[in-house]
Amino acid sequence: MEMMFFRIALVAYFVSTAGYIVSLFIGRVRMAKVSMWVFSLAFALHTAYIVIQWMGAASTPSANIYGSLSFIAWAISGAYLAFQTKTKTRVLGAFVSPAVLVMMIAASAGLMGGVSIPSALRGPWVPVHVVLLLTGGALFALACLAGTMYLLQDNLIKSKKVRGFSGLLPSLRDLDRINHICIVWGFPLLTVGIIAGSIWARTVWGSSWHWDPKQIFTAISWVIYAILVHQRMVMGWKGRKAALLSIIAFAGLLFAFIGVNVFFVTIHNF
Repeated sequence: MEMMFFRIALVAYFVSTAGYIVSLFIGRVRMAKVSMWVFSLAFALHTAYIVIQWMGAASTPSANIYGSLSFIAWAISGAYLAFQTKTKTRVLGAFVSPAVLVMMIAASAGLMGGVSIPSALRGPWVPVHVVLLLTGGALFALACLAGTMYLLQDNLIKSKKVRGFSGLLPSLRDLDRINHICIVWGFPLLTVGIIAGSIWARTVWGSSWHWDPKQIFTAISWVIYAILVHQRMVMGWKGRKAALLSIIAFAGLLFAFIGVNVFFVTIHNF
């Protein structure tokens, strides 16, 4: 039954993405509002899918990369919708919705056939490790999207192209605020998730550190985010610098999550 919710959510994400893209071409905020409500429906259906799945003990977000992508898409959607209560950033959905749709399509390739839990992923620390890492990663993804949109809006303003497309985009202040909040909240989630993972690794493999490529690149990403948090909160970084570094940091985290499995041999082969 949960797959029915997943399929309908996937369709709703597609419809919202199409609506957001159309809103940019025709320059209508009303279309973006409608797309946001469709996106909210998709998120609700996606939530039902995850709840039913977990209640049935069918799998966790860590079961494989497909389940992880589905959970990240869900977390990004929830974080984006939460910002709608504080800021007028509906058009940001034109960046968020396509990213979520791509992840959902990728997730569907594996989830449609069912998900099994590897024996290495059974243990009390695994859900803590994975849920915190994926939630933190989702916030960093949203920060990256807000940062990308910030740079685009800033370039349009500097080139004096403030009409048309630029007029639909959120203000630089709102985009910087979203970037800041996502980074500040995502960093402790990533940190605690890494600590939980090290405890789990010691239990399963006898040591917390193995110089595994995924551990190395995750640690590098953590350092970059630590620098970004320090520069934002202590040095008062705002605007372009923060936006650009958040994009670079997320690219590193994305490589640690997916790229390592493609280019390296890793004990994190799930």
